[in-house]
Amino acid sequence: MEHITLLIGIVIVTALVFDFTNGFHDTANAMATTISTGALQPKIAVAMSAVLNLVGAFLSVEVAKTISGGIIDESAGIRPEVIFAGLVGAIVWNLLTWLAGLPSSSSHALFGGLIGATLVSVGTNGVHGGAVVMKVLIPAVAAPVVAGIASMAATRLTYRLSRGRDEQETAKGYRAGQIASAALVSLAHGTNDAQKTMGVITLALITGGVVAPHADPPLWVIASAGLAIALGTYLGGWRIIRTMGKGITDIQPPQGFAAQTSAAATILASSHLGFALSTTQVCSGSVMGSGLGRKGGVVRWSTAVRMVVAWCLTLPAAGLVSAGAALLADQGDWGITAVAVLALGICGAIWAASRRKPIDHTNVNEAEATEPPGVVTAALQTVAPPPAGSLAPAEGEEAALAASAPRATTATAAG
Repeated sequence: MEHITLLIGIVIVTALVFDFTNGFHDTANAMATTISTGALQPKIAVAMSAVLNLVGAFLSVEVAKTISGGIIDESAGIRPEVIFAGLVGAIVWNLLTWLAGLPSSSSHALFGGLIGATLVSVGTNGVHGGAVVMKVLIPAVAAPVVAGIASMAATRLTYRLSRGRDEQETAKGYRAGQIASAALVSLAHGTNDAQKTMGVITLALITGGVVAPHADPPLWVIASAGLAIALGTYLGGWRIIRTMGKGITDIQPPQGFAAQTSAAATILASSHLGFALSTTQVCSGSVMGSGLGRKGGVVRWSTAVRMVVAWCLTLPAAGLVSAGAALLADQGDWGITAVAVLALGICGAIWAASRRKPIDHTNVNEAEATEPPGVVTAALQTVAPPPAGSLAPAEGEEAALAASAPRATTATAAG
């Protein structure tokens, strides 16, 4: 076996940087609903999620095997610079969608980056098309639908079980349930997403002859990937937390509990089967399902459509960026240096842009600008109006009630 070269070391560091962005990009998956309903304080929520992400990283290596020996053919002449280019594309796309506050898929950014760089440097024989279809594309379509349907059914069941009971008491119970289900989602996220970086690092080690083909990730790879994603999770992707917690639907504690439980079950099942699905898509689908499952619930479809568009663009967009990076990296040392400098410049520009309107734990629960209900939501509310005696109205509804109160008083006095 060869020693780790400088280039492989650069790839490992870049992979851990991606893992870090994956952590803060996907914190919303576990904690957005818990934070938005007040079940946990924001900083406590992300700290708990970080610890459980780290624990989850040690529970399984099935998804890591899918990355290191499933999607990319490690024997087709894949070189470390190809993996480096793929990671650059994934990181750039992750940061762009974070800046926009869109919960896109870090997983698909990684897959798209690796596939794009491999196609340019090696050709189609470097990608296992069947594995891409079976373990990436089909789960990408099926997982959010399955999670959404499960969440919608679970939401309806939770409201039915709590019918006629004291609203404040049930809200407390569901908030406690949210904490438990958020912990489960965080654990599940560690078993799925942290493994993707493990798989990439293992692939780099295999291509450099450091470990044998088809080997499991070494312990130090598992530990470093778990720590990187945990650190990113602790810092919190507050922009995406706001979108998922406030931008898709107005979440009440029963909905949050149902959404998180459904998402955790879906993610854990996929990790067991080795499906490298997007936890972001699963959790977003669950949140939308919880909005549809509550009578009178509002799903902000314009936000949902923007998310779905981002999902569809992620694989090809990250692939295109990585393809360009691979073309440069193939030119030799100067090309690799150019890719690194360009990547640092782009990431720095994105960070500077984010400072214009900073979002952190102090303002994450401030609602975004409200949007009209739209045709779909209006039709659903006509068929299933809000139940009498439902939980407290959402922030937009409170504002509407407050605005109408003076008119009602004036009308009464005039009468």
